[in-house]
Amino acid sequence: MTWTEMQPLLRDACLDTLFMVWWSTVYAVVGGLPLGILLVLTDRGALLQNVVVNKVLGAVVNLGRSLPFIILLVWLIPFSRLLIGTSIGPSAAVVALTIGAIPFFARLVETAVREVDHGLVEAVQSMGGSTWTVVLKVLLPQALPSLVAGLTTTVIALIGYSAMAGAVGGGGLGNLAITYGYMRHETGLMNTTIVLLIVIVTLVQLAGDLVVRSLSRRGGRQAAPVGLRRLRRRAATAPVAAQPVPVLAEPAEAAETP
Repeated sequence: MTWTEMQPLLRDACLDTLFMVWWSTVYAVVGGLPLGILLVLTDRGALLQNVVVNKVLGAVVNLGRSLPFIILLVWLIPFSRLLIGTSIGPSAAVVALTIGAIPFFARLVETAVREVDHGLVEAVQSMGGSTWTVVLKVLLPQALPSLVAGLTTTVIALIGYSAMAGAVGGGGLGNLAITYGYMRHETGLMNTTIVLLIVIVTLVQLAGDLVVRSLSRRGGRQAAPVGLRRLRRRAATAPVAAQPVPVLAEPAEAAETP
């Protein structure tokens, strides 16, 4: 196969791979971010302590992470067909990719949020901050570099998963490598597919590292989280109720001695 013949195949396969990785990443963040935060908030001694909910969520996450993706992919074929009407193609692969990525990303979110200094949480609570304020103003901003690093790891994992999805008709570079590179013995196409996957993973890792370093430098320049500084200013400018000034009675004149 000549390079001219490979170009349209590689272009379409790359677009399918990017489609699968993009949408599964979006859905993984939407589902995994709140799930990971709930795992922290419902733990023992946390803001929303609930041992039962924490154990159930932890079991769901562990179950999702324990299944090999290729088995999960085959197992979800009937569900994908029921949900979107087909079990092949990039859209069907997004279903399995999302379900496989949500527990993976949720555990990374949990690890990142647990690294936040608990003293900052207590400081915001002492100033009257609600649980929602603690999450938005302390936990997420302080854990942002670790969250971005976890997201980078998730995207790279999804790129590998998308290649596996090609084994069962999911499309993308994995399907191209199997259909043409392996079954038709097109070694040149197989090698090109491998190089493209390496390039995509490298670019994602470099971009993620750049963002993490930028966020870490910015966070290091801030002495306190933005939310904590705002609460401090609010507490400092709050009107103070006037305290009554005690009036001291004048001492009685000493009685004259005879």
